[in-house]
Amino acid sequence: MNERSGAVVVTVRGNLDLDSAPTLAVCLDEALGRPEPRVVVDLSGVDFCDSIGLSTFVTGHNRARAAGGWLRLAGPGEFLEQLLDTVGLARRLGVYPTVEDAVANRPDD
Repeated sequence: MNERSGAVVVTVRGNLDLDSAPTLAVCLDEALGRPEPRVVVDLSGVDFCDSIGLSTFVTGHNRARAAGGWLRLAGPGEFLEQLLDTVGLARRLGVYPTVEDAVANRPDD
C-alpha cells in the first residue's frame, strides 16, 4: 500500500482467487479503516480473478461508501475489464485506465 494525492493505493499482482483474496481483504480493511476512505485498487498486474476476488471488491466498495468515501479499480487487463463489465461491476465500482485517473476521477482519459 502507498498513498497518492490523499488516496490509498493497494496494488494487486498475479491471481486474485480463493487463496489470495483474504490477503487483499486484510489490506482493504486497513485502508478502509480511515475516516472517509479513498482507496484505489491497482489491478494492472492481475492475471486472473474469480468470484471471491470480485466479492472482495464489492465488500470494500460498500464499506467505503458507508464511511463516506470510495473504492475505485484501476488498470485492469483485458480479461478483468471484460469480466467486470459482464457481471455489471464496472459501472457500480468505477473502473479507470490508470491509478492516476482513478485518483483524479478521470474515467475517459
